[in-house]
Amino acid sequence: MSINRDKKNKTLMILSIGLVFLIICIGTSIGSSNISIMDIISIISHKLFNTSLFEGIEAKDVSIIWSIRLPRVLLAFCVGGALAVSGAVVQSVLKNPLASPYTLGVSSGASLGVGLLIVSGITIPFLGNFSLSLVGFLCSLFTMIIVLLFASKVDRELSNTTIILTGMVFSLFFNAALTTLTALFAKKMESIILWQMGSFSMRGWSYLRAGVPFFLIGLIGVMSFSKEMDVLTFGEEQAKAIGVEAERVKKYLFLFVAILTGAAVAISGTIGFVDLIAPHIVRKVFGSKHSYVIPMSVVFGGCLMVITDLISRTIIIPSELPVGAVTAMIGAPFFAYLYFKKAK
Repeated sequence: MSINRDKKNKTLMILSIGLVFLIICIGTSIGSSNISIMDIISIISHKLFNTSLFEGIEAKDVSIIWSIRLPRVLLAFCVGGALAVSGAVVQSVLKNPLASPYTLGVSSGASLGVGLLIVSGITIPFLGNFSLSLVGFLCSLFTMIIVLLFASKVDRELSNTTIILTGMVFSLFFNAALTTLTALFAKKMESIILWQMGSFSMRGWSYLRAGVPFFLIGLIGVMSFSKEMDVLTFGEEQAKAIGVEAERVKKYLFLFVAILTGAAVAISGTIGFVDLIAPHIVRKVFGSKHSYVIPMSVVFGGCLMVITDLISRTIIIPSELPVGAVTAMIGAPFFAYLYFKKAK
């Protein structure tokens, strides 16, 4: 039975490559000016391999695809994949299907840091627009470290309940501080709120290049602990009996989660629910083995983010909805379904 399941999962993983390609092509094709998928392939081939363009492709189409849409779609895929992997790790380690990186206060810490930077008007030399991204990332990582240190002082065993409660306390505190900050600096309210709601607008290749190293480090780090996560699902006592250092593994995993979530939040702003939805879909299809759950969370999370971003920028052309608003409209009913199903 297990062998058949593995064969099925491997087949689905191979087929998912085609799904990713299709979703990225659709996300790149549709917009205020629709461009065919074959023309998109021609443009990408021209840029990468210097091949000839198909007849009828104009210079503006090349600019739209290569400079605006493609980097935006790829960035949305990376951010969605990073958030989904983070959600899968947190749910697995804390054994709570409703847990997410935001439960641990990561997004709240990043939001407060960026809010402080916006109201102060400070810019970091040589970084320009990346000032917000860097501050958001550093604050996310710093928040996670504080949560883990505080939780370890309260409970040396780092129990799941202690980590969740500590994360919630810090999340509430940072949100309250941000609300106070917004009230004191009302003129900056719009900028803070727009960043919190998330967007991929005007995110070019430079943002993708800045984010990819963090995404790869976080993903490779999480994958290196996939066997330990499998063992932890049976409980920490059993894990310790086998020789797995549960506390050390938790600390490393949460730090990798901070890297993934921090980079995603820093680049796109706060986008919720993808980290909650994608891991559940993956586990329903592929089971609980993390060597499948982690890579397929990247696929499902990335595709879901590309689709929601596509909706956000096409539903009220020429204006855009914040991506976070679209994911919330999809995710809130899903969250309610999970909660009531669990309660039942």
